[in-house]
Amino acid sequence: MDGAGDRQRRRSTPKPKATPAERRAERADTADIGDVLDAAARLLEARQRSVDEMRRRLVRLGYSSGLVEESIGRLTELRYLDDDAFARTWVESRDRARPRGERALRLELARKGVERQTVDAVLDDRRAEGAAGEDGITPDDAAAERLLRKRLGGILRVPDPRARLQRAYALLARAGFGPDTCSAVARRVLAAEADATTIVEDEI
Repeated sequence: MDGAGDRQRRRSTPKPKATPAERRAERADTADIGDVLDAAARLLEARQRSVDEMRRRLVRLGYSSGLVEESIGRLTELRYLDDDAFARTWVESRDRARPRGERALRLELARKGVERQTVDAVLDDRRAEGAAGEDGITPDDAAAERLLRKRLGGILRVPDPRARLQRAYALLARAGFGPDTCSAVARRVLAAEADATTIVEDEI
């Protein structure tokens, strides 16, 4: 009776989870490229990645460099990894949700391992698509204005006009916009707000 109870307890005892080091050791021993491709697919389900990002993640997981490079080659051929598409998506996402200046975009993409020639081409196209019209608004100007207007409420609560301008300039500079863009956009947006306030006061 006791023997049966011991066997039941052994069957119900959960197997200890492998430690991260043990999982990396198991991956290092695999010779199946399918395992590496499955891991890459899971990473791509979370979000798009650059070639260099994917390489670093797979190596960090413990897979051998040979299998990683073979997997990268297959994924590139199938266009699941495409640094040009990755960079364009990255820039479009930043412009839409978290505007950044060209300098910051270059730095971010360099950190992702995207080659400079690819970044140059993507940003050249960005400038061409948003080429300054008669109003002189460039893509960086437009992105800077979107960012400033998102944060304008707090800046407008600063009572001193000069301090408001400095606060707006600093916000844009931290986001990687150039000095000329920071100055022009900060002045233009704050002047427009001042004009709007004057019009409202006059109407009252």
